[in-house]
Parts: sequence; C-alpha cells; structure tokens
Amino acid sequence: MSEAVNGILLLDKPKGMTSNAALQKAKRLVKVKKAGHTGSLDPMATGLLPLCFGEGTKVSKFLLEADKRYWTTLQLGQETATGDAEGEVVAEADADVAESDVRAVLERFLGDIEQVPSVYSAIKQGGEPLYKKVRRGEEVDAPKARHISIYELRLVSLEGDRLELAIHCTKGTYIRTLATDIGRALGCFAHLAELRRTASGPFRIEDAVTMEALEGEGLAERRARMLPVDAALADFPAVELGETAAYYLLQGQPVMVPKAPEEQFLRLYDDQGKFLGVGATLPDGRVAPKRLFHL
Repeated sequence: MSEAVNGILLLDKPKGMTSNAALQKAKRLVKVKKAGHTGSLDPMATGLLPLCFGEGTKVSKFLLEADKRYWTTLQLGQETATGDAEGEVVAEADADVAESDVRAVLERFLGDIEQVPSVYSAIKQGGEPLYKKVRRGEEVDAPKARHISIYELRLVSLEGDRLELAIHCTKGTYIRTLATDIGRALGCFAHLAELRRTASGPFRIEDAVTMEALEGEGLAERRARMLPVDAALADFPAVELGETAAYYLLQGQPVMVPKAPEEQFLRLYDDQGKFLGVGATLPDGRVAPKRLFHL
C-alpha cells in the first residue's frame, strides 16, 4: 500500500526511457502516492532527474526554474530533422573543422541569446506537444524565439567528427537546437549524438542512483536515499521564526522578522529547525508565506 512519503530522490535516468516512465517505475519501487519530476529528459538522454514525492512535489516549480548543466557529444557533418541521432538526415557537409574555429563559434553562443526551439520539441500548441503533431504529418506553426542564457559552453574534446561540450545554461534551453545552431555556424552541420544532464539547481549527478541499483535494494534502502524537501531550496537564504511568528505564518499571514534578507525567496524554519515553507520579504520588512509545507 502506498504511503504519504515526502522527499526528493535523485535518479540517474537510463537511456531509452521517458522521464515519465522513469518516474512511474520509481514511484512503484518507493511505494508513494504522489510524485512528480522536475523537467523532462528525452528518451535518448541520460542523467540527473530529480523526482519529488509527497510534499516534495511543491518544490518542483523551483527546480524547473533552476539552471542546468549538461555534457554532450555533437556529431559533425550531418543535420537531422529532429536535431538528434534519431531523426532523418536533412543536410550533410565535410566535417573537417579546426579547434580554433570551434572555439570562436562557441564564443558567439555565450551569454544572453535568442533561441528558436525545434518543431520536434514538447512545446504545446492547442494543448498538445508539437512533436506529436509533426510526427502525424500535421502542419504546425514554428515556435517563437525564447530568451535564454548560456553561462558556459566549454570545448571538452574534438576528435574527428565528434565534438564534446560541457554546458551550463538557464531553464528552457534546448540542447538539440543548440547543436543544430552550432553546426550551422561551423558550416558543417551537426546533430546531438549523446546528452547527459549533470546538474539541476543544487543537485549533482554524482549523488544520483541508477534505476538498476534502486531495483536491487529493499524498500527501506530506497527510502533512505531520499533527500529532505528543503534540500531543493539550498540556494535560498534560511530564516528562523520564533514560536509566535511561526504560528501566524502557518495561518497564511505575513510576519515581522528582524533583519530578514531582502530576497525573492527564503527558506523558513521554526525555532526547532522544522522546515515550514518558502517565503518572501515584503517592502515593509515583513516576511510573507509563498508556499507552505505540511511535513
């Protein structure tokens, strides 16, 4: 029988599995009622997929907004319709490029840029993901350009027609689209051959468990791997409330907190160290609840 279990499980998603399939399998293994993930990875991709259980689902929106890190391999010389290795090749060129040319091109994608996602993305039109419409042969409108930021785009290696990159970017960045755009800028075309998410917000792949390892454990071991809900909010300043302030905050009321940090989001705790929720400092210095947790 599923129980009310609260926490976050860091999963190293295997290749060939959708993010939702991975979530549902982990949900059964951990025996929980309520679960959600924090940003899909394509079936071809592997890597960090934070899974939120119980009250942990309330932090999923914060993780969705968090920066991400990826390791990726680009196949130079071919562009595909989908931007990855699963799509039909639509353009080809000689993939003989110099490392100096690659470094120069990568510089152009650093910082704040506009990116036009592929029609094979999960962006919805009419309530349905674009890729489903396209694969049925339907006509779709091209997605609008979106503003993203790329903080790091580091050349790891260039060996023949394979280009390895390390990427640190904002949410909403389409790595397949980035691969296509880099290939075009190099004049040799490219598509995504491999993709691995290595970080999401405060979480790192080194702390994740594989599905295989999870399957080999007992229920107690699986649950012991779960992180507390507030681990997802480690980047927010922590504020401790006295007994009276905590009481009124839990009633949904703003409370006075001397010298509260003027931040968009705060982690709020009572004087016993219990996590209460997420709040924000108002202009008058009071702290207002934004999301309360029942742990």
